Parts: sequence; structure tokens; C-alpha cells
Amino acid sequence: MTETMQAAVWTGVDAVDVRVVERPKPTAGEVLVRVEHVGICGTDLAIVHGVHPRARAGLIPGHEIVGVVAATTPDGPPVGARVVAEPLITCGACRACRTGSSHVCRNLGLYGIDAPGGLADYVALPAEVLHVVPDHVTALEAVLVEPLAVAVHAVDMASLNAGDTVAVFGGGPIGVLVAMVARQAGAGTIVIAEPNEWRRKVAADLGFVAVDGADALREAVLDVTSGEGADLTFDAAGHPSITTALAEVTRVLGRIVIVAVHKKPAELDLRAVCFKEQSLVGVRVYTHQDVRRAVDLLAGDLDVSGLPVASYPLSAVEEAVQAAADGGGALKVLVTPGGAA
Repeated sequence: MTETMQAAVWTGVDAVDVRVVERPKPTAGEVLVRVEHVGICGTDLAIVHGVHPRARAGLIPGHEIVGVVAATTPDGPPVGARVVAEPLITCGACRACRTGSSHVCRNLGLYGIDAPGGLADYVALPAEVLHVVPDHVTALEAVLVEPLAVAVHAVDMASLNAGDTVAVFGGGPIGVLVAMVARQAGAGTIVIAEPNEWRRKVAADLGFVAVDGADALREAVLDVTSGEGADLTFDAAGHPSITTALAEVTRVLGRIVIVAVHKKPAELDLRAVCFKEQSLVGVRVYTHQDVRRAVDLLAGDLDVSGLPVASYPLSAVEEAVQAAADGGGALKVLVTPGGAA
């Protein structure tokens, strides 16, 4: 194993350079992972565009990581095992950490922002953040574990009941995965609002009702519920244009779940929330159990083969970022260091 590797380094606004850098040397408790795939998400786009508040130039981004163990610790996964990263960095000292809710740590950090990420041939990560995936789960499936864990957590927080009518704003990767997990959990009709025509077709091909915009979503939901509204509404769009509709499309005593991270405060009809006695729930990332559940779903009968993905070599990382920003042609864009299958 050589002492150097290829890595994508964010150097400034809209600039990512592929460089030869020193291969990480794992410290005590760390595992060296040969990276197979890294998913590109909205957080990575914010980093590249220079608008993420914590990212600093010289960073190796990438937190949706799947790879194979190259060197391990006595308590770590075995060499050769395929693993996915749970990329949260927690302080262990705040109230949330002390009471078993470290995913909402007051000082929460992330590999790929606050420490080197996976857009490289290798990454060194603590053994406790790695989850072994079964042999029959491919790398192309396993790379979806991190965003799938977001969906698992969101649906868990929604307290879904069998047969519930579900509205989802946003037909990107998270919105579609939320819909898939909700269906797996027993939801009835699921309506997804998405302005991008190509993404609407993907959602429709997956068996969901896909409509263009809040007005169409409201009409579809009211039609299927005899005017009552959705039992559960998920905001997976994070866009101010839809927040005023969240309470409107949700029934009396329904639940609104905010999954997407809004870039700034948004207008919300709190009077409707009050008059309908709706519950408004915020969700942040996922718990350790959510990640494990995501692995189990992929190892079981959650079929993700219908999700269009596109893979780019590390040398084409800037093209991958642009493809992820464009939002068409692939629901999930991957970077594949070393040409992994």
C-alpha cells in the first residue's frame, strides 16, 4: 500500500482539485477504509459553492461513504468487510449526548466538513461509526444507507399508522426515500409534489402519485381523503415557496414533519397549525439505530433498484457536483474513487 492517494480537495468557491495527498494513518481506534462510492448531496453542494458556514478551504468533502476495510483495530470490523459510515461527530458532553440523543448534539459535526471525508481513495474513521453490510448488499446499494437513514428517522418521528395518507414536498433523493420507507411501513396513498418533470416521472415509475406543485398536491390529497387532508406531511424540499402550504394540505390533528434543512427562516401558517391542532416535528439526521435499520432494509426487501444513479470517477468530481446540482438524469450522483464496481 502506497503512502499517498488521490483525493478531491475543496479549495474555494466552486473549485475542487484532485490532488495527490498523504494517505491517512489511522490512530488508535480508527479503521482505514478503501472508498468504493461517495454520494453527493445538498450539503456537499453548499460546501463547493462556499456557503456552508463551517467548511474551510483545504477540506476533503464527502460523508455518504461506502468502502472496504483495508486495516482495522482489535475491536473493529474485519479486513475485507464492506462498511458504511455513520458520519456524525459528537462531543459526548452536552445534555443530548449524555441522555442518548447524540444525533442532536449541541456541537454536532460531520466527517466531510469538520474532519476529512470520503472523496478520496482512503479515509480513516473510528471503528464505532462503521456498520458492516451483508455480503449480498452491493456497494451501489450500500452507498444509499446514509440518506436512507435520514428517511428512516423522519418516518419514525412521524408516528405513521397503517393506511395513512402521506404528502411529500420534494421529489429529490430524500423525498423519494421518505416515500419508500413510508410505503414499507404501511402507508396508503403517497403523493409527491416535485417541480422537476424528470423527477416526477421517476416518482411515478416507483408507484407514487407525482404532481407539479403545492396546488396540485392539495387537490390530489383532498380528493383521496374526501376533503380531510393528509395524515402526515413531509417537507423534503426545504424551499420557502411551499412552507405556507404545509398546514393547508394536512388534516385536523395531522402531523407535519420538517426533514429538509431550510437555508433561512420561512413563513409558516401557525394559525392553521393552531386551529387544526396539528403537530409540527423537526428532525435532524438519524440515530445509530436508524442507520442500522437502513442497513437492514437494504439487506431485506426494500428494493432500490429503480432509483436512477450516475457514477463519476474521482477525476471528474466537478462534473459530478454539477450533475447533482442539475437534478436531472440521476436521482443520486456518486463519485467512485479507484473505479470501484
